[in-house]
Amino acid sequence: MIFTYDTDLNLRHAAALVNTAPGHGSSGVEDLPGVDSVLAWMDGWGWTGGRPTTQAEVAQLHRVRARVGRLWQAPLEEQVAEVNSLLAAGNAVPRLVEHDDVGWHIHATDDDAPLAERFAVEVAMAMVDVIRAGERDRLSVCSAADCDDVYVDLSRNRSRKFCDGTCGTRANVAAYRARKAAGD
Repeated sequence: MIFTYDTDLNLRHAAALVNTAPGHGSSGVEDLPGVDSVLAWMDGWGWTGGRPTTQAEVAQLHRVRARVGRLWQAPLEEQVAEVNSLLAAGNAVPRLVEHDDVGWHIHATDDDAPLAERFAVEVAMAMVDVIRAGERDRLSVCSAADCDDVYVDLSRNRSRKFCDGTCGTRANVAAYRARKAAGD
């Protein structure tokens, strides 16, 4: 295991959220346009605590998503400044909690804080671990020419090149067809 359970999960949440933005993911459009879609996304990822009820809260989540997207591949100094900014804005006060058979882990916001604030702080806390462990290169962008999705490379040898979509399969099929064509 490279990261603790909560860091791993929060990094994967972050990548999944970034990939809901227009221009990302398989749809290429906004995947979280309103409260209902955000609630479904939260349910799919098992997010607990306060739930958004207004379009303004969805808009705030979109703003945080954009910040996290920029954070993903930013230079170290910018990442550190953004992590500190996210923690300060969220009034982060880390505490140990245990729930849902996850074991002991850290929450740094009130459980009823707005989703965007909770998300921002959780990602910032995960980034603290990434930066401290010198594992920034595990945050990557898909290598497919037509894809800008982000992902967390949790492979042992840092060999992952493609997002969670179909990009890896398409690249493998294209390489296979190229080899077959070259052999004919």
